[in-house]
Amino acid sequence: MKKLLFIGLCLMAVASCRQEAPKVDTEAVRQRDSLNQVITERDNEINDMLATFNEIEEGFREINEAQNRVSVAKQGEGATKKQLIRENVQFIQSTMRQNRELINKLQQQLRESTFKGDQLKRTIENLTQQLVEKDAELQKLRAELDAKDIHITELDEQIAGLNTNVTELKEESSQKTTTINAQDKQLNTAWFVFGTKDELKDQKILVDGKVLQSNFNRDYFTKIDIRIDKEIKLYSRSAKMLTSHPAGSYTLERNSNKQYVLRITNPQLFWSTSKYLVVLVK
Repeated sequence: MKKLLFIGLCLMAVASCRQEAPKVDTEAVRQRDSLNQVITERDNEINDMLATFNEIEEGFREINEAQNRVSVAKQGEGATKKQLIRENVQFIQSTMRQNRELINKLQQQLRESTFKGDQLKRTIENLTQQLVEKDAELQKLRAELDAKDIHITELDEQIAGLNTNVTELKEESSQKTTTINAQDKQLNTAWFVFGTKDELKDQKILVDGKVLQSNFNRDYFTKIDIRIDKEIKLYSRSAKMLTSHPAGSYTLERNSNKQYVLRITNPQLFWSTSKYLVVLVK
């Protein structure tokens, strides 16, 4: 009878394990799908910005071609040549206006994107600088055409405003770059502290066994840039993490002096749950 009871309990345990297995698989699938969604969204953001960038580059290419056509036409005489010059200068002006709008769009895409690349910021600044240079070239061309008594319809009225708009665009780009850099720095700022139980209690960081639950002393923490500071020496042979950070995003190992060193292997994941790190040492 006891043998039959033992066999029955074993079968129940096996059945229980089989029932729990799908839960593990389901969670793994959910995490995989969530990761795939993040990757897809990031790819879509980058593709949208690249499409805008390609439109701007195509605009500058067409402007260069139109400038070459004007240069050739200036060497000739007659009404046909003058008309060709007028049409190409008007095209240049229109395309520059379109590029200005596209650069604004690209800046907006960067602000709203989760992708914060320094290279992309520099690219936008370079595009803005190209627009400024093309504006200077257009003003020089206008002076040359005035000397030949070739007036462009609407160009006389719009050229002054064009220079003002480009200057404003450059200033706005600089202000936006400053704002983005400040936001980027804030997003990558974190704070850490390590101390004994008494030290943490004195600063109200540890109260009744709970961490960061009251009005703790924030000045006691050390501020770091999570992109740069990935190793924290704890100067103690005993260390315990009091704040929660995802497993697999860090290691806690002893150095040659048997003292603990926290190495953050995946900063974005490590700081995703909290921008505050508290370690109890002795």
